[in-house]
Amino acid sequence: MATRLLFQEDSYLKEFEATVTKTLGNVVYLDATAFHPGPSGGLDTDTGYLILPDGVQLRVIEVKEEGDEVAHVLEASVNLKPGDKVKGVIDWDRRYAMMRLHTASHVLAAVLYNKYNAKITGGMIRPEGAHDDFDLSGVQDWRGAVLQAVDETNDLLKRCIDVKVYWLSRDEAMKIPGIVKLAGRLPPAVNRLRIVEITGIDIQADGGPHVKNTCEVGQIKVVSIENRGKTRKRVYYQLS
Repeated sequence: MATRLLFQEDSYLKEFEATVTKTLGNVVYLDATAFHPGPSGGLDTDTGYLILPDGVQLRVIEVKEEGDEVAHVLEASVNLKPGDKVKGVIDWDRRYAMMRLHTASHVLAAVLYNKYNAKITGGMIRPEGAHDDFDLSGVQDWRGAVLQAVDETNDLLKRCIDVKVYWLSRDEAMKIPGIVKLAGRLPPAVNRLRIVEITGIDIQADGGPHVKNTCEVGQIKVVSIENRGKTRKRVYYQLS
């Protein structure tokens, strides 16, 4: 049974109720979840806990995508059966840190794409920081280009721009220039795509949680820049 992804409907949902569909030892599957699975979309796993029908709380230590289902890995095995009701609680500080970084990464990617047609070739977002890889193979001073792009990104983030989330048909979405900025990747073969639009800056097909406004992000602080190969110029960054 496909899991309804509540975080795609409301990234700020911190608690939710759901029905158990199956269990395998310490792994619980639900009909709906606000937990974002990792490393889906380049974001680390959400954590938190489930409150069981008897009131017992168990930590959710990892959340994974398994086809169209989401597996919640708990700290211990549970005696649950299909139809049981549980309550999920997100580790909000962890999630919100990744939401801010996720939105920052979209703005940075848009700046580099618009200036250099640079696509994303890798990346990972964790609560403490993120890294992104870009194909800047046609740019001689790629380090300077990245640093300048970060400065431009920070200027844009300070403008308090709204972040919109909506759905389009796949055919309609794929007509939008730059809707896909991941090198060698296309959105999943579904009829409707979730679109994240940072007004006037970026529009991408994206399934992950974001903040509502760029003023929530803060400023990007570059930690280091590395050459990981011809098409993998990597920037590590945090937020301040």
